[in-house]
Amino acid sequence: MTEEAFAELLRANGARVFIVGGWVRDALRHVRPHDKDYMVSGIAEADFQQLFPAAQKVGHGFPVYLVSIDGSLSEVAFARKEKKEGRGYRGFRVSYDPSVTVEEDLYRRDTTMNSMALELPGKQLIDPYHGAQDVADKVIRAVSHHFTEDPVRALRAARQAAEFGFSITEETIRYMNACRAELQHEPQERIVAELRRALQSPRPSVFFRALEQADILAVTFPELSLLIGKTQPPEYHPEGDAWQHTMQVVDRAAERTPNIAARFAALVHDIGKGTTPKEMEPHHYGHELRGLEQLASWNRRVTLPKDWLRAGRFLIEQHMRAPLLERPGKIAALLLLVDKQRPVLSLADFNAVIEADHQSLPDYLVHGEALLAAMHGVSGKDAPSGLAGRAVGQWLAERQTAVLVKALAAVRARA
Repeated sequence: MTEEAFAELLRANGARVFIVGGWVRDALRHVRPHDKDYMVSGIAEADFQQLFPAAQKVGHGFPVYLVSIDGSLSEVAFARKEKKEGRGYRGFRVSYDPSVTVEEDLYRRDTTMNSMALELPGKQLIDPYHGAQDVADKVIRAVSHHFTEDPVRALRAARQAAEFGFSITEETIRYMNACRAELQHEPQERIVAELRRALQSPRPSVFFRALEQADILAVTFPELSLLIGKTQPPEYHPEGDAWQHTMQVVDRAAERTPNIAARFAALVHDIGKGTTPKEMEPHHYGHELRGLEQLASWNRRVTLPKDWLRAGRFLIEQHMRAPLLERPGKIAALLLLVDKQRPVLSLADFNAVIEADHQSLPDYLVHGEALLAAMHGVSGKDAPSGLAGRAVGQWLAERQTAVLVKALAAVRARA
């Protein structure tokens, strides 16, 4: 069924049909919209079912139907009103009878840029809360106090600021702060989902800084909030405390790699500085070990994706020593260890985080792929026939190191 036929059938039966949500916002942002969602008003659910008997009903708190429109399964929801009666995003009483208007439906939504609709068939913009102007001004603004009724909206506003490069109004920041208490009881998978999308953004730091501004960082990502105020030697870190450094590093890493696990590793590489004893500051001796403890604590509180954990652990362990290695055996061992992290973390991903942290790379990492290729030219099968067990491993390590020395010398001679 075409979109035109879908709309005309509903209109012929007294209903109104709208495109809603992110598709409208993204069209106004002049970026390619993705999933197109529809909303209908002025029709009872039973009558809709009669018109579209093949539609598949999904959703629990309120009915959503999947309808094939223009060759894709699209979500079609009924205009609805919500009344907060319990805690969290499930604590709503929903009404969706034919009397609910489009304006009432849009009023319950989170921000003005997400509270617009295009009425079909002519795609007339319905914008009672001036979302189009806020999109033009690159502003995230809560529609009303109903923003606070789903606490994860606070994270969504921060994440969309990072995704779109928008600012958040002061009133909306206050609404985000009002979500603080309920955020502590939200399902952690919802918070991790927002974190994932924030890490996919061009500047993930915007997400975390917005949470800090709203004073909800400590209840969502307490391990990161501990970095605030942790002093560092100014000769090495003119940017400021461990928090400022971490925000810089995660943004630099995002510029260098699209790998979300690598970006997460950049986020947590210095997480151990959050528990450095005050008397030790501005130095952070042993923060790698404390970082592993903090990451484990985070994972006990929230089950983190396995690839994030693996990448995070590896960068916490290696980010300080990687730029300092000089002995060929140590360099060979680290390159081979990095190679074993694939496909979670490639050498390019590892380099992205190291360079984001130190703003330079040692030459053995710059030319790491060529050095690895040379070392992989030797295998245990080449060992002398009289060797066995550990002796083969020792022989292989020595041969690979010798190959690396020769290859690295050639690289440096060309430099």
